[in-house]
Amino acid sequence: MTFREMMVDDLDQVMEIEEDVFAVPWTKEGFLTWMMKDASMFFVVEEKGRILGFCSMMTVMDEGDILNVAVRRDRQREGIGCFLVDSMLRMAGMQGIRTVHLEVRESNTTARRLYQRLGFREDGLRKNYYTEPVEAAVLMTKTDNDSALC
Repeated sequence: MTFREMMVDDLDQVMEIEEDVFAVPWTKEGFLTWMMKDASMFFVVEEKGRILGFCSMMTVMDEGDILNVAVRRDRQREGIGCFLVDSMLRMAGMQGIRTVHLEVRESNTTARRLYQRLGFREDGLRKNYYTEPVEAAVLMTKTDNDSALC
């Protein structure tokens, strides 16, 4: 598996994953818009030319916000998500990012456990944040001195 920066040519495969995994997926145009921003980081994990997962982050000064993380359904529970996020956090750290935030569906216990293993702590709740279905978002934060067990 190779961790690398997402390229525009990756978007067809990324969109397949996005549309399969999320109830309200981003559009291809949305990806392009965010990818072109100076303060964005978009990465993929690839194996033999096939995108297995992707993740992204927006940064402001020394803080980052994870925008999305997804792994192809047939490759979930193989540690790819952990590898993706851990690698992105390392890249962010090299750019001086010291605190990272994210939101995750309250019912997504698998993702919440993954983020906890990576050193994130639950620190808030946004009611009715998600749609289809309507659900709260659990807010999580990681600081550079939080350890990862990935």
